[in-house]
Amino acid sequence: MSGQRDVLDAGSGNGYFSWLAYRTGARVVALNFDAQQVRKASEFLIGYRKADPERLRFEKYNLYDLPNEIRTFDEIICSEVLEHLRRDDDVVKEFYRILRPGGFLHLCCPYRLHPRHQAEVLDLNETGGHVRPGYTEDDYRALLEPLGFKIDRIVGVGTNGVFYADSVLRVIRNLVGDWAALPLLPLALPFLWLARLNPPIPFSLYVRAVKPANTQ
Repeated sequence: MSGQRDVLDAGSGNGYFSWLAYRTGARVVALNFDAQQVRKASEFLIGYRKADPERLRFEKYNLYDLPNEIRTFDEIICSEVLEHLRRDDDVVKEFYRILRPGGFLHLCCPYRLHPRHQAEVLDLNETGGHVRPGYTEDDYRALLEPLGFKIDRIVGVGTNGVFYADSVLRVIRNLVGDWAALPLLPLALPFLWLARLNPPIPFSLYVRAVKPANTQ
């Protein structure tokens, strides 16, 4: 999507998707519980890349605090975040509440049945790792549809392209830190461009869900 609209990047990491949304004309609020990532993303994208601070802002914020949020949005991006949260249902419930009627929720998480995610040791104490190996299409539907969301697009991404991109980014982040990996992200993009869509066993699963326009 493009044009003027209000976008929430929920769990913004180094700000990459916030930046992409900003570049399409959106006003973006990026939430991140890590104060250092908030500071570094702001320094790089607003201080160095000269993004308009009236249209792009980074905030230290825990997604479990969303019940206190009074702002509303036309789009919500939540990429590679829900698999880190045990109370994913509580967070998605708040997404529905603060999304304007007719608005879109963009979710992307690991595909639960991919061998790499199946073999991962889970972080059941919620200290930063994955608390679950991901989601399937049925998992997404069970999570979103009871709240009122209508899923209109599901795309599997991978496997090899996203696997290699993930590996490259992990190396970069381990060497220079998550915030500093942002300007180096183009190194991984060719792998993403070559990734297959809807392979039999995708690496990640993207879903777009809409809040019906006749909903308050």
